[in-house]
Amino acid sequence: MAIFKRILLKLSGESLAGNQGYGIDVDRLNDYAAQIKEAREMGVQIGIVIGGGNIFRGLSGAGKGFDRVKGDQMGMCATVINSLALSSALGAIGVPSRVLTAIRMEPIGEFYNKWNALRLLEAGEVVIMSAGTGNPYFTTDTGSSLRGIEKEADEMLKGTRVDGIYTADPEKDPTATKFTEITYDEIYQRGLKVMDLTATTMCKENHLPIYVFNMDQYGNLKRVLSGEQIGTLVRN
Repeated sequence: MAIFKRILLKLSGESLAGNQGYGIDVDRLNDYAAQIKEAREMGVQIGIVIGGGNIFRGLSGAGKGFDRVKGDQMGMCATVINSLALSSALGAIGVPSRVLTAIRMEPIGEFYNKWNALRLLEAGEVVIMSAGTGNPYFTTDTGSSLRGIEKEADEMLKGTRVDGIYTADPEKDPTATKFTEITYDEIYQRGLKVMDLTATTMCKENHLPIYVFNMDQYGNLKRVLSGEQIGTLVRN
């Protein structure tokens, strides 16, 4: 039985690239879809925000000479591509889903508003919220924080390629140790890069807990929803 009624699942665009390093790895995409299906079968209402870094990241584009606003708009479009891919993969295994966009692009996706998102969630559909906040200078981390708060999620589950938050980057520092639980204030004090500062502050001020876990290991989403302690909890 799931310990949450409603979640916001934040997925990494880079993780969606799998071993390819770029674009969409179909095996990873189908793996994510199967895990989301398991979560839905547990009775959980699922909202999803996906990053776009496997296709284009606005901030890195700005570093290469792109206009920042246009670069961020390109990044928004990248998240829509990923969202459509996930929606397609979910549909292929019988999971109803809807892609909502923060910028108008009907008929690709429906224009986002909170009340429509809640109605769809309560009807049992997986709601994939794309195009970030619809504004430049905001990351998809901030977009996921905003959507999680708006739709009154019990918790934000941040699926990454590492199994939680460490004292340092475990891929670079073999002595790094993992936290099972940490406060928002400790994240600030230690300078840990869980999400960008705007996103972290929004979650702190609105009392939205974050659970960081490894989504790339099959079955982990179900384990988190069942209450297993496999990642790191962030809260006030």
